[in-house]
Order: sequence, then C-alpha cells, then structure tokens
Amino acid sequence: MGTKGICHSDGFDLSYCLVGEGAPILVVGSAVYYPRLFHEDIKQKFQWIFADHRGFAKPARALRPEDQSLDAVLDDIEAIRRHLQLKDFIIMGHSGHAFMALEYARKYPEHVRKAVLLNSAPDNSQKRQQDSEAFFRETASPERKKRFEKDIASLAGDIEKDPERRFVHMCIRAEAKSFYKERPDAAALWEGVSTNMPIIDELWGHTFAQMNLIQRLADVRVPVYIGLGRYDYLVAPVSLWDAVDGLYPHVKKVIFEKSGHQPMLEEPQTFEQSLIKWIDE
Repeated sequence: MGTKGICHSDGFDLSYCLVGEGAPILVVGSAVYYPRLFHEDIKQKFQWIFADHRGFAKPARALRPEDQSLDAVLDDIEAIRRHLQLKDFIIMGHSGHAFMALEYARKYPEHVRKAVLLNSAPDNSQKRQQDSEAFFRETASPERKKRFEKDIASLAGDIEKDPERRFVHMCIRAEAKSFYKERPDAAALWEGVSTNMPIIDELWGHTFAQMNLIQRLADVRVPVYIGLGRYDYLVAPVSLWDAVDGLYPHVKKVIFEKSGHQPMLEEPQTFEQSLIKWIDE
C-alpha cells in the first residue's frame, strides 16, 4: 500500500502515496487512481510519489475561479515537492496530466531531472477530438465500436444520478476506446476517486485545448519521454506526434503496440524495460 500522507495547499488537502525506493518519480493526478495502474515490479524499482492536485482533492473551502487555472495546479505540485523535500526528480503525467507535467518542467527546470508524458494528444482542441473520433469510426473493429455504442448509451443516466463524478463516468463508459484487450473490471480502477468538476472542465475543456505540447517542448530543458498506445483511441492516432521525430534531440517517443490508454497496465514488462532504459541513459 505504501506510505500515505496529506499536503495542505491553498485550502486543499492533497493526498499522496509513496511506494518503493530509489530515484523519485512524481506522478501527477490522483493518489487513488494512479497507484492502481502500475505493476508491483516497477513500483519497487523507484520511489513512486502518487499525488493529488486540486482537481482530485476534497476542498476545505468553497471553490474559487482561480482554482481552475493551470498555475494553481502547478502550485499544488510545487507544494508537494516542498513538503517531501524533493530536489532532483522525474515528473510523470498521463493523459491530460501530461500538460501539467510538461508545464511544471518548463517552470521549474531546476527541480526536474526528466519528464515523462504518457498517452496524451499534443493538444485537446475540438478539432483534434473530432479527428480522433473520425479515426475511431474509420479504423476500429466492428466489435470495439459495438461495445463503445452500448456503453456510451448509459453515460447520460450515470451523469444524471451522480453529476459530481461526471469525469469518472465518462472515462468508464469510453473504455472501448482505451484498451487493447478488454478488461472486465475497468470501473474498479476509479473506485473512490473524487473530482472537482469545475476545475477539470476548465483545464481539460479550455486550457488544454489552447496548448500544443509539441510546440511547448521547444522550451523544455530536460529530457522528455513520450509514451503512446497504438490502440489508444481516446487521443488517436499516434501519428499526431510524428512532428517530434528528428525535431528535438532531447525527446524520445515510444509506441506500445499492444496497448491502449494505459500501457503500464497492459504491457507492464515492455513498459518497465523501456522506461528504465531511458531513465538510465
């Protein structure tokens, strides 16, 4: 289970979980959700710090408009860093959290040794989302599309019953777009995950729509690892990242051929070997 604790940041109680020993890797996101994605073997190779930001932390006060800013989330990450006295660490962000991890590496290069961006598109614009949807319709198997249509039909009812967990319901009901092989227990990964929807709506819906990670990589001074799943239809296609090939010598791009949105869960050994090799370079 690891060592658990709380870091107080601007009226939010940020939970964190420490697992394993070795070089520190700070995983931005939910301290409840993310420990469930990583295999026990790789958890023992490093010191993993799974930490909330305010989008996943229960507030001790009413939400304010400024809580929805990316800078506020970067302040949360910095609060965790100071609380744990981290000086030279790897920052990791998966999916939308890749935007946060890269921005932190841009803002605080003196603290970050390397940055890992997993399973994100370069931007979250409406056009990109529509293009990903079109790619799914054109290339996914009939079985996968049928599963998606069946699951997504239940989303409106889920949200109506439990609007505060809308983000979680969307992730669960879009499972057909996020796996290589079907998993019967995918919803269990999200058990106990709380969300502050105004913060998530603003960041995922607006802030990340206006950012382009490929462009922002130009300003990052540390080595960056980009990991993508071939069957990750949520942020498809992997060719969206073709522009980084040969453009940035400090960026390594890896495509996991038997993964969807969670290569650390679907190809744990391949993921571990690839990541460790890059960290040791």
